[in-house]
Amino acid sequence: MTFSTRRHFLRVFLSGLSALALAGCMTRRWPDGREEEDFDPRYLAKTNTDRIFDASREQVMASLFVLAEKLYRRNPREWKKANLEQHDKAMEALRRYRETAPAELAGQQEGAAVLRAFAPDYPGDRVAALVYGLLTMVDAAYEFKDEFFILDSLNAQKLYNCARNVEIAAWKLAATPDEAGRPLLLSNEMGEGAHNLSFEREFGRVIGQLDFIALIVSDRSGRTITSVTQSLATAVFLPVGMLK
Repeated sequence: MTFSTRRHFLRVFLSGLSALALAGCMTRRWPDGREEEDFDPRYLAKTNTDRIFDASREQVMASLFVLAEKLYRRNPREWKKANLEQHDKAMEALRRYRETAPAELAGQQEGAAVLRAFAPDYPGDRVAALVYGLLTMVDAAYEFKDEFFILDSLNAQKLYNCARNVEIAAWKLAATPDEAGRPLLLSNEMGEGAHNLSFEREFGRVIGQLDFIALIVSDRSGRTITSVTQSLATAVFLPVGMLK
């Protein structure tokens, strides 16, 4: 399905996501049968679209942490590079990505950090570099906001570019070998008696969410998204944080 074709499905999905995002106002049922509305005053400053943005960002970030967890479990040598006793400590550092960046990246973020994760001479934790690059990229696409209100806005081109960059990162994860020809980082697995495509599915969720929100923002603002066609084998990461 082309990006332009997806626009036809926007309003159908939007109505469903709107209902899902309205979870900020819930009804609590007590044991004696009483019902009480839980109401957060912040929702007075939110539109349905803002709630959709909140839910989308939360789901995208959650998927990236799921990918990190799965990669650490398949590649324990990476978190052991930091002399950690368990991968949970590496996950904690990733969850503090705004304050704690892998030292070996020397300040690199977004696509540059992802590229370092697949560099043959990279000495650090490749999983941390990859996921840190994706986290900072997504953070930039969502304008470094954890929550959205009426006066907040997003840039459809940033979201679209971020989705294409996640596609590139997923391809590099699946296609980059080490010096011996083995996968640099183990992820999906296809073989006799072993089938694991969960990484591909999780990346697909992230890409789908970003593309969908890009369509919502484009439809809302009336601005056209510039589509980019690249071969994954030679693709370059598109700008996200530097876009205005």
